[in-house]
Amino acid sequence: MDLYKVLGVNRSATKDEIKEAFRKLAVKYHPDKHSHSAKPVRDSATLRFKQVSEAYEVLSDDRKRAHYNLTSSSSSASSSYNYYQRYANASRRSGGGGYGFSSANSYKNNRQNYASNFWHVPLRFFTTRAFLLNLAFAGALYGGIVVIDNSREALWKMHNPGKSFEEAMESIEKAKARRDK
Repeated sequence: MDLYKVLGVNRSATKDEIKEAFRKLAVKYHPDKHSHSAKPVRDSATLRFKQVSEAYEVLSDDRKRAHYNLTSSSSSASSSYNYYQRYANASRRSGGGGYGFSSANSYKNNRQNYASNFWHVPLRFFTTRAFLLNLAFAGALYGGIVVIDNSREALWKMHNPGKSFEEAMESIEKAKARRDK
């Protein structure tokens, strides 16, 4: 099943076009609208609403959409359907429920898609904004420590010419020992 066909949009549709198509179809197939209809009509509308909701969930998120486009364009329509089923089943298993709306972690819990690509997970981790900001912060801290350490030695030598830090510490210890006697 092609998620773009479910929403009735083409592959180059913008987020606004996808959102508008979803809203129209959600109103049309919403279970509350069909609560007094015959059971087959109600079941069909509920199923269609779930499909529309899950298609919107994938296509409205840039990462999920890119992943879907990558997996569906490089393979046949049957594997596209398999992707949709895997995604929908993972969404339900991860605590999602009710008409295709699921928790924010449903995509993160679907790790079987990444099992074959060893470098994908570390690469995604090392290129996240938070990691890069933390790395920059750690680099700035380390750089600051190096500068302070080097300037400490330079300041000591400037204010105490002819004495090393170790000699000064020895003289302080000798003075303490004389005082304690």
